[in-house]
Amino acid sequence: MTSSNQTPQDAPTSVVFVHGMRSSGAIWENQVRHVRAAGHAAVAVDLPAHGARRHDRFTMDGAFEALDDAVATLPSGPIALVGLSLGGYTSLAWAARQGATDRLVGILAAGCTSDPKGKPVRLYRDVARGVANAAYLGRRLTGQVVHPSVHRPRLSVPSVRLPFRPLRSAPGGSDLRQVEIAPQQTAEMYRPTWDVVTDALTHLAGRSSIANVRAARIPLWFVNGARDAMRIEEQRHLAAAHDGSLVVIPGAGHDVNMEAPAAFNRVLTRALADFNRRA
Repeated sequence: MTSSNQTPQDAPTSVVFVHGMRSSGAIWENQVRHVRAAGHAAVAVDLPAHGARRHDRFTMDGAFEALDDAVATLPSGPIALVGLSLGGYTSLAWAARQGATDRLVGILAAGCTSDPKGKPVRLYRDVARGVANAAYLGRRLTGQVVHPSVHRPRLSVPSVRLPFRPLRSAPGGSDLRQVEIAPQQTAEMYRPTWDVVTDALTHLAGRSSIANVRAARIPLWFVNGARDAMRIEEQRHLAAAHDGSLVVIPGAGHDVNMEAPAAFNRVLTRALADFNRRA
């Protein structure tokens, strides 16, 4: 919502958070609180096969729909995406598909600077398939599972609001509504099996994140933990960006937003300020 003196373009950038593989939107609780306290509307999505959507099979089209739905829930005005790992690859692919719209003003992509079109992802997918098959066999022998291709009926999972925390008013005195996200325990209670890894990597293996970076004509901030193995092509991604920045957070690994939340939040604040200024 904007005040009568404030146009949608003047409103603070709204933020869509996109989680990584085998987790859920709950991993962003710290960051959602942080950006809301600064006056931004924010929502953390659950991708197919994760969290509240754990009974859906993962597809990239389904992931795009999740982002489309999230954007539709937010106030008019500029939008930024913040994605980790699978969420970062998904965000870059969504931006390349959509093009640099008036609403999308920037992406912070964390833990996703290894091009999934290369051999490492295909090898990891094959390993994951072996783990999933072994786990499935073990569950079947103990009578705990149906065949992965047979999906159970989708359950109705009520959304849960975070405890209310007053938000600082946006410039002009407008109030930003609170948007629901998944409860914190979702990531542990409904942690997806390894079956989702093979699905996700199959959809990623034919896509080039480098090509998506080139196609995204918006500011891109790449944020990696210094100990993250996915850093191996960060310089290639930076060079491919039309307008790119790279931040490496010392001491952190792949799950950089949870391993170094204070440092990550400082970088996030800088990135959103950069996106706002350029928008």
